[in-house]
Amino acid sequence: MAKGIFITGTDTGVGKSIASAAVVMLLKRMGRSVGVMKPVTSGCLERDGGLVSLDAELLCFAADTPLTPDCAPYLLKAPLVPSVAASLEGVRIDFQTIKEAYLRLAAGFDYVVVEGAGGLMVPLAGGLLMSDLALHLELPVAVVARPGLGTVNHTLLTTFCARHLGLAVKGVIINRYPALPDQAEESAPHLIASLSGSQLLGVFPEISAENDRRVVEGVVDVLERDPATAVMLREMF
Repeated sequence: MAKGIFITGTDTGVGKSIASAAVVMLLKRMGRSVGVMKPVTSGCLERDGGLVSLDAELLCFAADTPLTPDCAPYLLKAPLVPSVAASLEGVRIDFQTIKEAYLRLAAGFDYVVVEGAGGLMVPLAGGLLMSDLALHLELPVAVVARPGLGTVNHTLLTTFCARHLGLAVKGVIINRYPALPDQAEESAPHLIASLSGSQLLGVFPEISAENDRRVVEGVVDVLERDPATAVMLREMF
């Protein structure tokens, strides 16, 4: 079975998809086969009479694999909390359906990267949260955080909550780190590493490009030149 990781974030919009795709592409460039999954996507794009998860498409691009139903089991149109979007669209999100899709992927790849939606406390179905899904999949988590003011509080809350719920936290990735950080951004990596009780896995650079695929390639090009990247991947998996 594949080695797996569940990538979550401190909030919506911290760049989980870019960071997740970068990890996938790094593994792919190392010659590993990588399965990818975005279990639940709300705010999907309508295309050719159906719904498409752009996040899942980006992950599949990074992995150089086709986008199959197992990669994105639940597609929701409304850009809302998944439990609300699912209720509006008459969809019942079933964890066992997601688990079966994950196991099929895990049987065919060296690694599987699962990207959550929002943070660990995002509601999915009834009283079940994103953290419950990570527990159901029996996967450790990596936390993607932003670098700016407020990130220390959000990151510590996320890592402490994850451990309290019984999740194994592999560490934190600080995403979109600017070339010229301000004082808050400059101090964030050290504070997170020293206070969160979690390893700082990596600091991913901020890259400007015409689309997300080029951004991912730019991030990976930078990370490949950093000897610490091999350590990051070893710690994650």
